[in-house]
Amino acid sequence: MFEQGDLKYVILQLLSEKSRHGYEVIKALEERLGGAYSPSPGAVYPTLTMLEEMGYARSTTEEGGKKVYEITPEGRAYLEQNKSAVEEIFDRIGEFASSFFGGPMVEVHRAFKNVARATYGTATHLQDPEALKRIRDALDRATAEIESIGKSVSV
Repeated sequence: MFEQGDLKYVILQLLSEKSRHGYEVIKALEERLGGAYSPSPGAVYPTLTMLEEMGYARSTTEEGGKKVYEITPEGRAYLEQNKSAVEEIFDRIGEFASSFFGGPMVEVHRAFKNVARATYGTATHLQDPEALKRIRDALDRATAEIESIGKSVSV
């Protein structure tokens, strides 16, 4: 999703909008990408620490031990100096979200949600191993058919 070094710009931009916990940074990114991508804590928290060490962010510890991060004046200046890079990253994020959730993909997502709802809504109530095997087999057939469509069409 991100190229080398992009995450620091994205996190700084999010912090420029409002102070956030690390978890809130993760959720804000996930929301901007429509749930299609969620950065791992193993990427976000070290980046927050790096930004703090660079002087671009600072944290305060709330009651309960949670850290809240905010952008510093130096971080705002750095963000402004790299405005074109930040805009390009957010344009790329927007294009990704649009391609993933726009146009015909909306119908694909709807159909996928219907399959998931039918599968789990039915399978969780079944005790019959043979019925569960039939559901699995139907899903395996659907997988094979979808993969064959992908192979037959230039991607």
